Amino acid sequence: MGFADFASGAGLKMLDNWLATRSYIVGYTPSQADVASFKAFSTEPNPANYPHVYRWHKHIASYEPEFSALPGDPSKSYTSYGPEANELAVNPAKAPAAADDDDVDLFGSDEEEEDPETVRIREERLAEYKKKKAGKTKPAAKSIVTLDVKPWDDETSMKELEEHVRAIEKDGLVWGASKLVAVGFGIKKLQINLVIEDEKVSVDELQGQIEEDEDHVQSTDVAAMQKL
Repeated sequence: MGFADFASGAGLKMLDNWLATRSYIVGYTPSQADVASFKAFSTEPNPANYPHVYRWHKHIASYEPEFSALPGDPSKSYTSYGPEANELAVNPAKAPAAADDDDVDLFGSDEEEEDPETVRIREERLAEYKKKKAGKTKPAAKSIVTLDVKPWDDETSMKELEEHVRAIEKDGLVWGASKLVAVGFGIKKLQINLVIEDEKVSVDELQGQIEEDEDHVQSTDVAAMQKL
């Protein structure tokens, strides 16, 4: 097996043809074959000239943090993969002249229509890739919030106030540490930390729910908010 030099147009064309019906260099999942081939590039391939190579290169780049964990033999060179080595020399400029250029078409004419079976296989593999990509669960976006909860006066039971606040339970809400902070005239406010999942918990709605405890709560404010 052997790919050509990816620094040459002929080598890139060979790879583009190879990837026209494949999502990966070998098999149906990323492997060390893709890693070795990816590392053979010094620059990103041109999407206009080599669309299949460009699509593959962008996809494999997303696995870069996992390269060492991908299956396969990391010691093998990228030239160990691809078409049969005798189909094309590694450096086409040094390859012997073909017996009859009219009879040999290594890469296929741009004017030829694609074989329907080739198109079908490519579309199936692209659909499989998109399905796998869509199935990957992204980590939930979270924020850490510090709320100030102010009582009516210095006679308000801050213990009961905090108990009412912590009694609020929501999916995606985790209460954290709290403390009492003096605001003047003997009055203290409750400052409490919480972690929320952004898609599940609205801070505005949570503040409204806390302020429903009219016996203890005068108002609430967001003292700080930061994405995790």
